Amino acid sequence: MDISKDYSLFLEAIAGLMVINAEGKVVYMNEQCADYIKVDKEKVIGQDVKKVFPPTNMLNMLKGQNKYNTNFYFEDGRMSVSTQTQLQKDGEIVGVLEYDMIQDITALDDLLSKYKETLKDEMAYFREQVRNFKSTKYSINNILGTSKKIQELKYQIELAATSNSTVMICGETGVGKELVAHSIHNLSARAFQNFVKVNAAGMAESLIESELFGYVDGAFTGAKKGGKKGKFQLADQGTLFIDEVNQMPLSLQPKLLRALQEGEIAPVGSEEDVEVNARVIVAANQDLREMVREGSFREDLYYRLNVFPIIVPPLRERLEDIPELVEAKIQALNQELGRSVTRVEPDVYAKLREYDWPGNIRELYNRVEAAMNYAQGDVLRKEHFNFRADNSKINLDELNQFDNPIEEIKREAERKLINEVLRQFDNNKTKAAAYLKISRPLLYQKMKRLGLSM
Repeated sequence: MDISKDYSLFLEAIAGLMVINAEGKVVYMNEQCADYIKVDKEKVIGQDVKKVFPPTNMLNMLKGQNKYNTNFYFEDGRMSVSTQTQLQKDGEIVGVLEYDMIQDITALDDLLSKYKETLKDEMAYFREQVRNFKSTKYSINNILGTSKKIQELKYQIELAATSNSTVMICGETGVGKELVAHSIHNLSARAFQNFVKVNAAGMAESLIESELFGYVDGAFTGAKKGGKKGKFQLADQGTLFIDEVNQMPLSLQPKLLRALQEGEIAPVGSEEDVEVNARVIVAANQDLREMVREGSFREDLYYRLNVFPIIVPPLRERLEDIPELVEAKIQALNQELGRSVTRVEPDVYAKLREYDWPGNIRELYNRVEAAMNYAQGDVLRKEHFNFRADNSKINLDELNQFDNPIEEIKREAERKLINEVLRQFDNNKTKAAAYLKISRPLLYQKMKRLGLSM
C-alpha cells in the first residue's frame, strides 16, 4: 500500500496539531487535537484561537523574529509540551502551526529518567534562571565599574547579603540604589523567595498603608472582596524594598517601626495581627538625620532602619568608571535603537569627565541615548553630545547693566540649576523638589520668580 501521498494520514498522526492564520483564527485542527482539548473540530474552524483554547500563546508568534518556540500547558489537570512554528510566505507572517511533543506527565518522567545525568548540569542552570526570573531583575554583575568606590560598594553588598538585618541605602537620585537592593537579595539566602518593591513617594497616606500592610474584607468603601495582602505579606520569607522611605508619612512610621521590631503587621480594618518574616531594605535620597532634626522623620525609626547603612557614591566621585558605563549602554542601545556604534572618540570621555553629573548614571545614560540618535555611523563624536559652551567666564559689560550684579549671578545660577534638575526628572515637580531639598510650593514660587515655564 502506497501512503506517500496520503497527507491526511500524516497530519492526523501528529499529536495536538493546530494551525491559525495571521488574524489568529483557527484554519486547521486534526482529530487528535480536537479530542485532547475536548472541542468539535468542525465548529472551531474560523473561530478565534483564544476562544477555542484560552491558555494558548500562539498569538505571540504572529509578531517578532522568533520563528520557533516551546511552550508548556497546564490545563484540566493535564500537562503538555508543545512546539510552535511561525509560518511565512513571501517574507510575511501568515500564520502559526503548533503540535504537541508530550501530552502527559508520565511521558515526561520517562524522558527525564533516561537523560537524568546528562540533564543534571542543565537543570542547575535553569534553576538559577528561575531564581532570577522570580526574584530580581538585576544582580551584582550589573553594577559596572572598577573604581575603588565601586569595589567598596560591592564588598558592602556582599556583607549585607550574609545578614538578615535591615539595610538602608542612601545616595543621590540616579545613582542606582534599587540596583543595590536587587543585588543584596540575589546574593542572600532569600534569593529563591519573592523580591517585592514599593515606592513611598507620590501616594496618598491611605494608599501607602493598604499597599504596605494590606486590608481585610469590608475595610473601606471600594475594598476588594475578601481583602488584599499587603507588600509585607507578599514578601514573607523574602525581601521587601521600600524606595524613597523619606517620603513615608509621619503618621505611618510607628506602624512600620512595629513591623520591623515585632515582625507583626496589622492589616487595615483588622483586629488581629499577622506575623511576617520579610527582610527589609529601604532607600532614601534625602538625609534622614536632617529630617529627624526637623521633626519630619521619627528618630526611633531612623535608628531601626540604619542598622546596615550603604552609601552609593555619586558619579562625580568615580569618573574613571564612565568609559565602562558608556560602552555598556551603547551595547544595549545598539539593539534597542537598531544602531551599530562600536567606538567613542577619546575626547568625548575627556569632556564627560569635566561635568559633575547632578543626575548621576541616569543622566549619563540619557545623554548617551541622545547622542546615539544623532550619530549616523559607527563612531560617537563630541558633536553628537551637544556639549554646552563654557560659561565660566563672566561678561562684565553685560553684567554692569543690572542694579545688583551679585544678585543677578545668583539668580542665573539658581535658574540653571532648577532647569537642569527639572530636565533630569522629566519635569516631575515632586521629584525635582525632593532632589533640591525644598517643598513643592517653594519650587513653584522660585520658578515663577525666575521666569521659568510652569
